[in-house]
Amino acid sequence: MSSPEQWTHPEPGEGPAALAAQPSREQVIAGLRATSEGGAELTQLLTPEGERVASPQFDRYVEDIDAEALRGLYRDMVIVRRADRESNAMQRQGQLGIWVPLLGQEAAQIGSGRALKPQDMAFPSYREHGVAYARGVDFRELLGIFRCTDHGGWDFRAHGFHPYTIVIGNQVLNAAGYAMGQRFEGKVGDDDGEATIVYFGDGATSQGDVHEGFVWAAVYDAPLVFFCQNNQWAISEPTERQSRLPLYQRARGYGFPGIRVDGNDVLACLAVTRWALEECRHGNGPVLIEAFTYRMDAHTTTDDPTRYRLSDELEAWKLKDPIERVRAYLARNGLADQSFFEGIQAEADAFAAELREFTFNMPEPPPDRVFSNVYAEPSPVLEAQREEYLSYLDGFAAAGER
Repeated sequence: MSSPEQWTHPEPGEGPAALAAQPSREQVIAGLRATSEGGAELTQLLTPEGERVASPQFDRYVEDIDAEALRGLYRDMVIVRRADRESNAMQRQGQLGIWVPLLGQEAAQIGSGRALKPQDMAFPSYREHGVAYARGVDFRELLGIFRCTDHGGWDFRAHGFHPYTIVIGNQVLNAAGYAMGQRFEGKVGDDDGEATIVYFGDGATSQGDVHEGFVWAAVYDAPLVFFCQNNQWAISEPTERQSRLPLYQRARGYGFPGIRVDGNDVLACLAVTRWALEECRHGNGPVLIEAFTYRMDAHTTTDDPTRYRLSDELEAWKLKDPIERVRAYLARNGLADQSFFEGIQAEADAFAAELREFTFNMPEPPPDRVFSNVYAEPSPVLEAQREEYLSYLDGFAAAGER
């Protein structure tokens, strides 16, 4: 199978025979889809079978992950998945307007989220429920967004977790500006420095905002980790329709390092993200991480993935489940028994039940809520709009009394 580097034009004078020997564009594109394991450049510490893989480069970044810490990562992923499944079900029952599933991407989100330090800032898109959980955001705070009654009410400074961004790729510009500010204010240079991470999908890499963020972060050596969750489908568009190169290799063109990690390996995601954040906080500029994973569910609850992808692809990825590989490692090495796994599942079920009760009893906000917290200081123009809107609504009530 030819690589893009091998796809060259013949030298002048070599003639039709040399041209015919070149692989076709279709052959090259066909060869771009990564293998089932993510390709030879994949960084992996835990195989799908739950076997530990030594890494001279990255082992030191997970030296502190003992049995208790690994059980904690397992617990995080189980709880987040259970919350995701419950939220998906509540949307089907009419309690949420829409839901964006993360099924299959728990390792990428928990691993990277747990790599962050308190002083760091994360900029999500709209699927990073696991990162929100890792940053201490109350999961109930997320539900109002998808019930369409809230924009996200958590204190993003306290949690180091920015509000969700719905516009594809726009959060990359916000993160680049924030990270440039960290650089300008001298908040980088040692282990106690600050860093920023921004999350986006493979589809967002076709957006101009993402590339603009690459340019500015590179030029100003911004302490920014670009974390691309390549779940291989931008709604119905496969990755190979968007790029001739593996996505992590795009970093070369902007002058900073890129790396591909097994996005279903929570240990590898933790280690690689810690390394990348360390690079950033020491002032070495941005890093691109491509977490090679798979979206096991629909893009959102308005999507039907059976119309564009094959069931055998989904079945193959079930064998690489991020939670099951940790479970296999813990069980094989005597680090957890059946009672532990049952206890975590019971805890996750209780967590989901709390979310369900909260959602079913969530009060509707008053109509003037839309005008709250728009600006830090009072605005006469906004206040006038508020009064006009409430007066308009009162007119309906008055009409109903007559």
